[in-house]
Amino acid sequence: MSRLRLYNTNGIAAEVTPRLAEAEADVQHLVGANMEALLGVRFLASEYSTGPVHAGRIDSLGIEENGAPVVVEYKRGTDAGVINQGLFYLSWLMGHRVEFEHLVRGRFGATAAAQVLWSGPRLVCVAGDFTRYDVHAVREHRRSIDLVRYRFFGSDLIGLETLATAARRIAQSKRDQRTGLTQPVRAGRERIAELAAAADEVLLGLGDGITKVQRKQYCTYQRLRNFASICPPQRTKVLVYLSLDPGEVDLVPDFTRNVMGLGHHGTGGLEVRLRTERDLERAQDLFRASYAAA
Repeated sequence: MSRLRLYNTNGIAAEVTPRLAEAEADVQHLVGANMEALLGVRFLASEYSTGPVHAGRIDSLGIEENGAPVVVEYKRGTDAGVINQGLFYLSWLMGHRVEFEHLVRGRFGATAAAQVLWSGPRLVCVAGDFTRYDVHAVREHRRSIDLVRYRFFGSDLIGLETLATAARRIAQSKRDQRTGLTQPVRAGRERIAELAAAADEVLLGLGDGITKVQRKQYCTYQRLRNFASICPPQRTKVLVYLSLDPGEVDLVPDFTRNVMGLGHHGTGGLEVRLRTERDLERAQDLFRASYAAA
């Protein structure tokens, strides 16, 4: 945030001074009320009690579009204990899966509860700042952790910046490995596998702060939130899903498709079908738009 200066240009340009919240609850209430827009996480609960034994309260609980459980912890400023506190609650959550699934069922239905991705829980820490030791610890940890720094600007603007992110790679099954991005089943699929690898390279090269997470049946690409997914290559095509509103895209038959509300592997409402290098070239503007929105 220190590299970004915001100006009000209504008249003579005047810098809007960044500030911390008056209280931690101000950050919690704002992010909690807008969690899907800000973090790409669907809100489940706030100040969730861990019971008399653990005697704690989780600031926010949520679930990603791909079903991964999410614990969000907030701090007004810099707090050396925020990561450990979040990991404590994440550990509690992993031991209380039935309770979490009941919470999901009550808010999003039985199907969502049955699809909770327990192999990929995530911790998001939102704070005024973090120490260099926090950043190092995240990169060395085996859990999926995001450190997000916030600043308020004026009375109605908030800025978020991901300082560090670490994603645990989910092991693929033997079947997935046979059909993965770099191990095509048959020699005839080699060209499509190379196309998938090229799409992977393009997505990772869109900018800084991108994390690739290998799920069981697809890869996701995250900035602050998921912006793309790639499924294992099919016989004649590679399917990429982007977190873009299909209603704002000029859909092209056999190239882009609206999959909002349709069941599919990966996350995102816009399907892009890649069959040739030319398809990958014309898809790159869509890739960049999804990355920018994340």
